[in-house]
Formats: sequence, structure tokens, C-alpha cells
Amino acid sequence: MPLALLPWPASVTVVEGPPLRTAPGSRREIADRLADRAELTFAEGHGFEGYLLLVSANGVRVETSTQAGAFYARQTLAQLIEFDEQGPLLPAVEIRDAPRFAYRGLMLDVVRHFHPVETVEAVIDRAASLKLNALHLHLTDDQGWRLQLRSHPELAEHGSGSELGGGPGGSYTLEDWRRIVDYAATRHMIVVPEFDLPGHTHAVGLSHPELVAEPVITDEVRRVAEESGGGLPANGTPYTGAAVGFSSLRRDAEGLEDLLRDVLGEMAAMTPGPYLHFGGDEALGTDPADFGAVVELAAGIIAENGKTPIAWHEASAADLPRGSVAQYWGFRSPGDEQAERARAFVERGGRLILSPADAIYLDMKYDAETRIGLTWADGPTSVERSYAWDPAAVISDVPESAILGVEACLWSETVADLADIDTLMFPRVGSAAEAGWSAPAGTEQRTWESFRERVAGLGPAWAEAAIAFHRSPEIDWH
Repeated sequence: MPLALLPWPASVTVVEGPPLRTAPGSRREIADRLADRAELTFAEGHGFEGYLLLVSANGVRVETSTQAGAFYARQTLAQLIEFDEQGPLLPAVEIRDAPRFAYRGLMLDVVRHFHPVETVEAVIDRAASLKLNALHLHLTDDQGWRLQLRSHPELAEHGSGSELGGGPGGSYTLEDWRRIVDYAATRHMIVVPEFDLPGHTHAVGLSHPELVAEPVITDEVRRVAEESGGGLPANGTPYTGAAVGFSSLRRDAEGLEDLLRDVLGEMAAMTPGPYLHFGGDEALGTDPADFGAVVELAAGIIAENGKTPIAWHEASAADLPRGSVAQYWGFRSPGDEQAERARAFVERGGRLILSPADAIYLDMKYDAETRIGLTWADGPTSVERSYAWDPAAVISDVPESAILGVEACLWSETVADLADIDTLMFPRVGSAAEAGWSAPAGTEQRTWESFRERVAGLGPAWAEAAIAFHRSPEIDWH
């Protein structure tokens, strides 16, 4: 049975010799104690996030080039801890490790259901333990506006008091935002804020009705309204349903450019990471010329503020700044138009973040009986299907060098609290973590059989950490 390591490191060598015995404690306590006492050496040659980890009966040695590498070595150390009748132990092992892709993200939707700072911090801890290094927060949508801004406090004042299903909603203060950003930094994660536009903007109209068009009510919007409740969207009224694609900013609205400059500029100034996400998806009721004009304006403002724009792949219909990043959310086998949209970013000097919805959209049900979740991404997504893909094989004719990384997405239509997040994240977030960090699928230990055994081995650690993971029948849990 392979060691319960996730994501699987670049090189693992089990060394002959007795294990390292240690004093009792939780896995995290033991790992922190061992890491604090480890022989830590900083040296060139390990890259930004790589490390060498040596464990023997005499103790632990870590060699790395950065603090990030030392942090990831600590996460691996925690996963090595086992227990027998004599207590905790770690096998003698040599691990040389570095990530395949630079960007390894998790998106959390805090709009459809609002999640407080404490929940966001818990999600950061869970993501960082699997060596994910970016938290993408979906902060605005039809159901609400979740970030209080100095430049436009009215956006949250009028737009934050609702959520899907009619709950109380909520928003983050500037102090909350600094707390989230700082907490992520201690786990070597960046935060990527998203202001979705020109669609998904109904909540903007609650404070600025002059900036939004009338909702486009299609048969699909009516169908979703009948199935999910919330009624049909109407300007000036909070929207609590689940339909998408009906809202849009008005290209010709006086004051739109000023608001975008204020909002995007403030978001850029208070977020230290290199990226700012502006959405660009599902603007189904927006005229193509209007779509292009608003998207180009937003992306240009982001670039002017020193950030790299990220958008969902549909945004390539507009003329974006060279080097803009596409987040692809189609299926593992894309349609021709989806693939072309993604390739267009690469042709303009940009790179791709891969989020295939039928694999790592974590809001999908595991099977028909799953208590929460959706099924629109080609039906339920089993753990095995979440694992059965490789980033380099999704968009043909795109070199691996053009792939920035991988991001698992957790939309919150059915997700009300941390327990719901845990259930849908674990164990499938491990598939995304391994796709972003480890060698290509099909290579040594990058097989479904190996993955399911290693996930089974991590079950006790997740239970100890109070993670409410889904005990999928696909896994022979220990």
C-alpha cells in the first residue's frame, strides 16, 4: 500500500531502517513539534515551492529554497504520521518534491450563501494542507454584493442583505478582508477577488439602478424560477432564486466607467496577490457589442492597476490585454467553441487555469442520493471521475507551458455552512490538488487505484481534524 500522501510528491524513496518514534499528540501537534525541531537548511535548487524531506529514526531534516517550501514540507510531514500499538511513528523516507503547476486554486462562492470569516479561514487551512496556493473568492453575483468598499459603501449597504433562498446574506468589512488576506498569506496562499461582470450583476442594480439593464426573462429563467423558487428577477428587488444569465450592466450608462474604476482600483489596492478576476461568464442576455465593450473596459482598468486580469473563458470574445488569464470551466472534453475561446487567450500571450466542471466543480453531487449538490455538469461527479483527467489533455494544441494551473470550484447554491463545504470538498478536492501538483496522470502512483488507497489512509487524519468528509463507497475507508 502506498504512503497516504496527497498530492503525491515528485519522488518518494522508502529508506531501510527503523521508523521515527515520537511523543503522543494529534497529527498536527506532532507535525508542528517535529518541524519546529527539524534541521532546516535553505539552499538553491528547489524552486519557489520545492523541498527535500528526510525522515529517519534520528529525526527530521528539511532542505528548501523558500519559506513556502518549508511550509509544504510540514504538510507532507503531517501526512506521514501513522499509529501502531506503541503510539505515533513516521516511516524512514526521503522525499524530493516540487509542483507541476504554479497556480493551484480553490474557488469559494460566498454570494449564493454567505460564509463568515471563520469559515473562510477553515477553508484556507483545508486547502493549504493539500498544497493549494490560491483562494478565489466569488464576491458578487445576482443574489448579493459581499465586500464593503470605501469608494462605494452603498453597494454592500443595499446589496448584501439577501442570498439564495431568502437568507440574511452578509458582507465582509475592510477589516475582515485584511484578516482573510493575512490569514491566507500565513499559509502561503494568495487571495483572488472576483467582481463578476457584465452579467451576474443584479445586486449592483439595488444601489445603482441606472447602471443595469432590464432582466432578460427567457424560458430557461422561468423554468429555474419554477423549480428553485425566488420568483422572477425584477430590477430594484433583491433576487433570491437560482437562475443565471438574465442580468447585465449597461454599456451606455453614465457613471459606469467611474464605478468600475473605483471598485476595481480599490479591490486591486487592498489585495496583494497578482490577479484580479472580473468574471465575464453567462452574460446570456447581453448584446455582444455591449459585452465586449464592458469586458474590455474592466480588463483594461485591472491591467492599469498592475494586476493580471482573470476571466472565465467566454470573455475571449472581447479584445483583452495581452497576457490575460482564462479560467476554463467547460467539460473535460470541450466543445469546439469552448476550446477556441480558451485557445484565444493563449494566442494573445495568456495562460489557462483549468476547472473542468464535470471533474472539479465540487458543488456537484457524488451520486443521485447525495444530500446536497447539483447535477447539471453531466450528472453527478463520482470521486473516480473527479480524478480521471489530466490538465494537459483538456484543450488540444495548447502546450503545457501555457497552463498556469488548476482550480477546483465550489458554488454555494446548496451549501449553507462549513459541514456542507466539507462534504462536497472532501475527498474530491484531492483530485484537483494532485492534478495541480503531481506528475501527469498515468505515471507512477498517479493512478485511480493508488489515489483511492491514499485517500483511504487520510480518512483518520481528516476525522481527527473534524473535517466532515463524504465517506464515498468508492473508497475502502480505514
